[in-house]
Amino acid sequence: MLKLEALSVYYGGIHALRGIDIEVADGKIVTLIGANGAGKSTMLNTIVGLVKSASGKILWDGEDFTGRDPKDIVSRGLVLIPEGRHVFPNLTVEENLRLGAYVQKDSKRIRQSRDRCFDLFPRLRERMRQSAGTLSGGEQQMLAVARGLMTEPKLLMLDEPSLGLAPLISRMIFSIIGEINRNGTTVLLIEQNAHAALEIADYAYVLETGTIVMQNTGAALLKDEGVRRAYLGEG
Repeated sequence: MLKLEALSVYYGGIHALRGIDIEVADGKIVTLIGANGAGKSTMLNTIVGLVKSASGKILWDGEDFTGRDPKDIVSRGLVLIPEGRHVFPNLTVEENLRLGAYVQKDSKRIRQSRDRCFDLFPRLRERMRQSAGTLSGGEQQMLAVARGLMTEPKLLMLDEPSLGLAPLISRMIFSIIGEINRNGTTVLLIEQNAHAALEIADYAYVLETGTIVMQNTGAALLKDEGVRRAYLGEG
């Protein structure tokens, strides 16, 4: 389980996170919704050690991970797929995947992880020798997710995985996130498409200006009138 306790973060001169408490239970999909600038990406970057917290704790399976080195965090099974894909454009699809497996030493295990990624994303198998920079936006997002899966994470964190994608590709990505979770990986999801995120989430938090203002099951928040007006464009 991932647990944040009274986590506070300053980003430049901004108090980006203000005493955040959240839990991500093993085997669940948890989503975080909120407007741009609410602090969602800052939270993920703090969890993986890219941003330092001012106070509070980050606990992973009961162990204090606050301030840990990012490489150590990845090696313990926490992986972030950042917003913007960030594939290596001049490398092939297969080379990108191999870079994602840098914490793995067993070549057989790396091949098995690659084959599982190709089963999830058959289009990547078709393009395994193709340069990542020549892929479509949707294919690059598939590659970004697959590269993260190469470490065999226990917790996969995704920052805006459907950003800029056509609706059909976006639905495909959400379907695959659900399949990844059913295969045993816990998921923490940040997503501007609040409706799609809440539909697949076991539990959800609403973040406003660095503060958790609401939390409930994804199904319950989908029905909440305030959430529907503020984040689903209804009412």
